[in-house]
Amino acid sequence: MTMTSTGDDVTTGRAADITVTDEAAVRRATKAAALGNAMEWYDFGIYSYLASTIGKVFFPSGNDTAQLLGSFATFAVAFLVRPVGGMVFGPLGDKVGRQRILAITMIMMAVGTLAIGLIPSHATIGLWAPALLIFFRLVQGFSTGGEYGGASTFIAEYAPDRRRGFYGSFLEFGTLAGYVAASGLVVVLSGALSTEQMLHWGWRIPFLVAAPLGLIGVYLRLRLDETPAFRKLAAGRTTAGGAADAVDAAETSATADLGKIFTRYWRPLVLCLTLVAAYNITDYMLLSYMPTYLSDELGYATDHGLGILLIVMVLQMCVINQVGRLSDRFGRRPLLMTGMLGFLFLSVPSFLLIRQGDVGLIALGLVLMGLSLVTMLGTMSAALPAIFPTHVRYGALSVAYNLSTSVFGGTTPLVITALIGAFGTNLMPAYYATAAAAVGVVAVLCMRETANQPLPGSPPAVATEEEATGLLQTEAPDRTA
Repeated sequence: MTMTSTGDDVTTGRAADITVTDEAAVRRATKAAALGNAMEWYDFGIYSYLASTIGKVFFPSGNDTAQLLGSFATFAVAFLVRPVGGMVFGPLGDKVGRQRILAITMIMMAVGTLAIGLIPSHATIGLWAPALLIFFRLVQGFSTGGEYGGASTFIAEYAPDRRRGFYGSFLEFGTLAGYVAASGLVVVLSGALSTEQMLHWGWRIPFLVAAPLGLIGVYLRLRLDETPAFRKLAAGRTTAGGAADAVDAAETSATADLGKIFTRYWRPLVLCLTLVAAYNITDYMLLSYMPTYLSDELGYATDHGLGILLIVMVLQMCVINQVGRLSDRFGRRPLLMTGMLGFLFLSVPSFLLIRQGDVGLIALGLVLMGLSLVTMLGTMSAALPAIFPTHVRYGALSVAYNLSTSVFGGTTPLVITALIGAFGTNLMPAYYATAAAAVGVVAVLCMRETANQPLPGSPPAVATEEEATGLLQTEAPDRTA
């Protein structure tokens, strides 16, 4: 078998166009992508955990509910512009490369977060304060539109087929790390500072801390090479993904034209939209909204509620990579179905436990939902990129993910708060999560299994040359026949 080099991190078996990955390169790519994801969810976690304080700083109406709704409405505004960011950055990522766009989105996120920490309060500059808050939330949302689709695509295209679930799980490890850092910092500040100090300047600290983290992320991303799959696509090579994919890729010249995404790939687009909707509603309900629910609806101390959730998230971080390994072994569908069924049957019992107000019962309720969520967290970032072929993967995934996140994910705190006010029951979060899980079960039933298979439109990716040789020998009888 003749081997040719395609860079310092991969070699290719020309006979079957098999990518042999370099583990060091895969780890660098995973680390850079996961750090960006951690930065994204640190930003959004900080905002949601400080929602009550931010409402008083920027929306001083004197009514606690109105302030909270104003804060959550601004939280949701960032999600309304995410689809626009996805439609801009996604196709660009398919045209000019994943690495360049991921560096740009990282810079924009860091700038937006730093700026929010520097905005004067409503008492200082009046209506300019909420106006500037909304503007920089829009900057954050626009940049985030290109983040998840690009980061998950980046890891998926670097990882070997048989370990894509394991490496993909590090992306959501970054999500949890961002949330843990956000909640941990808020707990420390809430304990160290008085309420007045938090209102005057303490809330700014977590936003200002994000700036150096962003610089580290940009540095790591700028040092990366482009993914092997994109380099082969850009070079115009025929992949082992099938003649139809090769012809389709040639027709689009490696661009993810939005019109073709919505017309030619509408079926996988709808599937992705549905999966993300079910996943994000449960995700944002548990990781973003829950501290506010515990404090505002149940009267539980903010730092105590955050402390319990912090423990749950650390527990999730301990098992999420094992979930990724399990998805490589048993498949994406069984793991995703486990998570959906968990929320379907355990959401109401979990909230009934939480409503009791006892620390142990609150922790048990959160753990039940946390374990259901982690089976999706550890699997989704490997499952979603495999829905789309290489030449539209970044664009289609960014469009589907951000449309669904905008409509269902980012609005979750606002919708739940409004539903509780309208129906007068604090079990509404459980009913909302149950309905989302029911839709998710149907979506999982409709998806095909993609574990241990090449990405559509990309050549097989293996970890060693011996594995590539074995794959060629296995395929040889088929080619002869």
